[in-house]
Amino acid sequence: MSQGRGHFSRGFMTEEEKANQPKVTKALLTRIFSYLKPYSGRLLLVLACIGLSSFFTLLPSILTGKIIDEGLMKRDLGALIKYIALSLAVTLGANLIGVAENYVNTWIAQHITFDMRNQMYAHLQRMSQRFFTSNNQGDIITRMTSDIDGVQRVITSTFSSILSNSLTLVIAMIAMFQKNWLLALIGIVIVPLFTIPTRRAGHTRWKYANESQACNDEINGILNETLSVSGQLLSKLFGKEAYEYGRYVEANERMIRLNIRESLAGRWFRVVLSTFTSVGPMLIYLVGGILMIRHGASLTIGDITVLVALLGRMYMPVNSLLNIQVDWMRSMALFTRIFDYFDIPVEIENAPDAITPDRAEGNVTFDHVVFGYEPERTVLKDVSFELKAGHSIAIVGPSGSGKSTIINLIPRLYDVNAGSVSYDGVDVRRLDLGFLRAQVGVVSQETYLFNGSIRENLLYAKPDATEAEMEAALKKANIWEFVQNQPGGMDAMVGNRGLKLSGGEKQRLSIARVLLKDPTIFIFDEATSALDSISEQKIQEAIDPIIQSRTSILIAHRLSTILAADEILVVKDGQIVERGQHKDLVTRDGVYRELYETQFSKALLPQEDGVTELEQYIWAQQPADEPDDE
Repeated sequence: MSQGRGHFSRGFMTEEEKANQPKVTKALLTRIFSYLKPYSGRLLLVLACIGLSSFFTLLPSILTGKIIDEGLMKRDLGALIKYIALSLAVTLGANLIGVAENYVNTWIAQHITFDMRNQMYAHLQRMSQRFFTSNNQGDIITRMTSDIDGVQRVITSTFSSILSNSLTLVIAMIAMFQKNWLLALIGIVIVPLFTIPTRRAGHTRWKYANESQACNDEINGILNETLSVSGQLLSKLFGKEAYEYGRYVEANERMIRLNIRESLAGRWFRVVLSTFTSVGPMLIYLVGGILMIRHGASLTIGDITVLVALLGRMYMPVNSLLNIQVDWMRSMALFTRIFDYFDIPVEIENAPDAITPDRAEGNVTFDHVVFGYEPERTVLKDVSFELKAGHSIAIVGPSGSGKSTIINLIPRLYDVNAGSVSYDGVDVRRLDLGFLRAQVGVVSQETYLFNGSIRENLLYAKPDATEAEMEAALKKANIWEFVQNQPGGMDAMVGNRGLKLSGGEKQRLSIARVLLKDPTIFIFDEATSALDSISEQKIQEAIDPIIQSRTSILIAHRLSTILAADEILVVKDGQIVERGQHKDLVTRDGVYRELYETQFSKALLPQEDGVTELEQYIWAQQPADEPDDE
C-alpha cells in the first residue's frame, strides 16, 4: 500500500515552481481525466482495492484490543489464537490487495504514458522545420521522456496517495470515535503539532539539498572541463594544474560542509519527531488512565491500546496530505508542460483536398516568393525563377544570402509568406506532402547517417530495394569500391552519425541513398564543401552524371559544378540580383564577378597539365574548327 508516500523534503516548492504555478481549471482537469477515461473499469477496481486495503490495514490495530481484552486479560487461549490468526489473515489480505492495487495502478499508468508518448511523437513528427530550429533539442527530448515518465509517477503515487491517505484517516477517526470520543479528540488535536517539526526540518534540509546540488554541479563542471582531453592539454600548456586543483579542493570542502549540515538537520529532526510522536500516546494513556481510575469509565486496556495504535497510523497520512498541495501543483505543472506541446499548431500539413498527381515531371516555379523565419525579418524578397524538367540551375551568393532557404521551400519544410512555389504547375501547398517529398532528393553539407550498417542507411530510402539496386546506386555514387573493401561489405557499421567514415565517404553514401530514392529533383546543397581535393573530386564525379540527366538545383562553390548548370542564379540579401551563364555574368561588374574572384579563385590555379579549370571549360565549349580568341 501507499501509506506515508509523502516525504518532508518534497513539501516545499522551489522559487521557480512558485513563480510558474499552473492555473488549475475545469478544462485542464477534464483534459487530464480524458486520458483516464479509456481505463475507467480498471480505475474503479483500483479504487475498490485502495478502500479495502485501507480498511484491512487498520483492522490489526483494532484487533489488538480484542487480543488484549478477550485473550490476555481473560486468559482465554482460544480467543487469543482466534484474534491473532484473524489479525494475521487480515494483514496478509491487506498486503495481497495492495499488490493487486499496485499492479492494476501501474498497468493503467504504463498504458496512459504509452498513449501519451505515441501521441507526442506523432505530433512532433508533424511539426515544421521551424519548430526544431526554434526550440531547444534537450527540451523536446525532456517532454518526450522525463515529463511523460512523470505522468506515471503522478498516477501511481500522487493520485493513489490522496485516496489511500484520505481513506486511512477517515476510517481511523471513525474507529477512534467509536471507542471514546474524548480520547479520540485529544489524539487528533495532537496530530497537527506533529507536522510543525516535519515542515521546519524539511525546509532546512531542502535548503541544504539545493545548495549541495548546486555545489555538486560546480564540481562536475570542474571535472568535465579539466579532465577532458582538451581541458588537460590546456591546463598543462598554461601551467594551471595547481590552480585547478585549488578550485576543486575549495568546491569539495564546501560540499562536505553542506552534507554534514544536512545530515545534522535530519538528526535533530528525528529527535524532535520522536518526542512529538510520543506526546500523543502518552496523553491518551494519561487521560484514559484518569478516566478508568478516577471516574470508573468503561474503557478497557485494549481500548486504550487500540486508540494509541490508530493514532500512530494517522501520523504519516496527515503529514502526506498536508504536503500534497505541492505534489498536486507539480503534477498539474507536469501536465501543463505536456499539453503546451500538444497545443502547438501544426504549421505544415496536408490541405483537406490535397492533390496526388498520377505522374511527376519535375518543373519548379518560384513566383514572387517572400519568406522570413521570423515575422520581423524577411529572408527572401520577391524571388522568381523557373526550372524546367531535365534542366539544372546553380544558386550562388554570399553566406547568409538565402540560398539554402530557397531549396527548403520546395519540399515544404517551410511555407512562403507571400507568392507561391509550384511543382508541375501546382502550388506545393495543394500537393500531398508524401507525394511532394518523394519527388525531392537532397544531399546537404551536413550529412546525417543513422548508427547502423551501410545497408540499413540505404534501405531507409527504399525499404524494398534489391541487392542489385543498392549496388547500382553505390556505383553511381562512386563508393562501391570502398564498400566492397569494408569488412562485411554493405553490412559494415558506419558508427554514430557516420563517425567511422570520412567526410567524403559520408557524402557519397548520402548520394547513393538519394539515388536509391529516385526523386525527380536532385538538390545539392554545398555537397562538396569542407572536403579535401581528392574527396571533392570523387563526389564531383558522382554528381556530374546526375546533373546531366536529372532536374537539379546546385548550391556550390566549385566552379566546374556551377559551369555545368544550364543557368546561374546570383542571390544577395534575399534577392536574385543576377542570372545567366558564366560567360556572361563574369564580364559584368557585379556580385558574380566578385564571387568569381574570391570564392571561386581556386579555379584559376593551374591543374596538373598547367591549364586552369576555367580554361579547360572554355576550350571544351568552343567548336573544334574555331580558332582561339586571343
